[in-house]
Amino acid sequence: MTFSATPIDGSIKVFVPRDAAARSVGADEVAERIEAAAKATGHQIEVVRNGSRGMLWLEPLVEVETPHGRVGYGPVAPEDVDGLVAAGMLDGAALTVGAYLGVVEELPWMKRQQRLTFARVGVIDPRSADDHAEYEGNAGLRKALSMTPAEVVEEVVDSGLRGRGGAGFPTGIKWRTVLGAASDLKFVCCNADEGDSGTFADRMLIEGDPFTLIEGMTIAAYAVGAGEGYVYLRSEYPDAVETLNAAIRTARDLGWLGKNILGSDLDFDLHVRVGAGAYICGEETSMLESLEGKRGMVRAKPPIPALEGLFGRPTVVNNVLSLATIPTILANGAATYAGYGMGRSLGTNVFQLGGNVARGGIVETAFGITLGELVNDLGGGTASGRPTRAVQVGGPLGAYLPVELFDLPMDYEAFAAVGAMVGHGGIVVFDETVDMSAMARFAFEFCAEESCGKCTPCRVGAVRGVETIDRIRNGEDRKKNLVLLDDLCDLMTDGSLCAMGGLTPLPVRSAVRHFGKDFGS
Repeated sequence: MTFSATPIDGSIKVFVPRDAAARSVGADEVAERIEAAAKATGHQIEVVRNGSRGMLWLEPLVEVETPHGRVGYGPVAPEDVDGLVAAGMLDGAALTVGAYLGVVEELPWMKRQQRLTFARVGVIDPRSADDHAEYEGNAGLRKALSMTPAEVVEEVVDSGLRGRGGAGFPTGIKWRTVLGAASDLKFVCCNADEGDSGTFADRMLIEGDPFTLIEGMTIAAYAVGAGEGYVYLRSEYPDAVETLNAAIRTARDLGWLGKNILGSDLDFDLHVRVGAGAYICGEETSMLESLEGKRGMVRAKPPIPALEGLFGRPTVVNNVLSLATIPTILANGAATYAGYGMGRSLGTNVFQLGGNVARGGIVETAFGITLGELVNDLGGGTASGRPTRAVQVGGPLGAYLPVELFDLPMDYEAFAAVGAMVGHGGIVVFDETVDMSAMARFAFEFCAEESCGKCTPCRVGAVRGVETIDRIRNGEDRKKNLVLLDDLCDLMTDGSLCAMGGLTPLPVRSAVRHFGKDFGS
């Protein structure tokens, strides 16, 4: 999807991200300096505070609209601005200084991607409803409203879209269950409690294109018959909270939320609820408990949330990326979306590169790209320059994978076959200096800290795991304790109430399997 921008009143459009990552390295000051420098040099400009393109090593990234496309300069520090403007930055000049990047859409990082969910992120002003509408916003919602709810659900089923928060459950099947549930009240809940290490796509989507999430949740509400929705957003994302609340207010004013949406019979409203920092509330039933004003603790299943969710009513619970992908599926058709990917992993996913990586950021590409292509080709290897030793995929409960598995395609089934998971798409890179026994210990330590405490295998097993690995690391009867560790992992996997305890053995076992010498074996 390609967009262009038209300057107003003959002014030059200059884009400076308002994304939290860009702001953390001086984007606000850069924007102020550009406006001051433009005034001093007689340039008429319009500064647009867009989302980030996802090339985080280049932030703050400044883009200047030209007849040939948006030309990028980055990273730009506040003290660089006057010199860059004097050298012709506001004219899109091809400067000899290192900050000049060329046309942003032509950069190898961008050309390698297929941006569907993130099509508008970094392109538009995320707070502008006009931008959203101009760049094909609400096309998916309008298409959905021309169909029956059942037809919308089947379109999502046919697209092959799967959950982006963990297990990869088919989104359309979940919606079909909620649609078929008899109830006078149903809910749509978006799980934006993005607590996994190395993940930031939810935040970037909300800060860079909030109206798309609103649109996706509204389509879900129409499809299943829900009248109310909630976004459970983590407190560590204040910019995202403010941006989304502002977008919701605008959407209500424009008739995109509330009564008779877009002139239809659909009534649906949306609210933001801010979490209190508990990792366990990323689990869907804990999130529902928290939304109800209770302590975030896991519920036993069955019943599943699709039948008895928020306040005991049928509830759609999806991740940010799943819901934000719905508009493009409806607008362009299920077959178009399903034309990307491989096997049962259809469409695109938003992968996040972090940790010890030279070029960290967001990559949206079709399923099937290999782990090595992401880490080495797009990520540029380690930031330290040392050889990569391991990557963890899927957050703190994801497996550690060695470079020998870098040919592994990013595919749910391919990862499951080697005892790993794609999860939320976070990829954390480690170089040769990492001690994998320490990382295995951290997995148990993290579980002990974040467990809700409801079930014994998770609550007690994580503590026993730390103790067992400490004995192994101290050289105490390693062979016997490695057997004990394996038994403990079996118990936690089979006996835990939710994925918190059930998946903690995944990073532990993968560390022992692939990096045994760190455990003395």
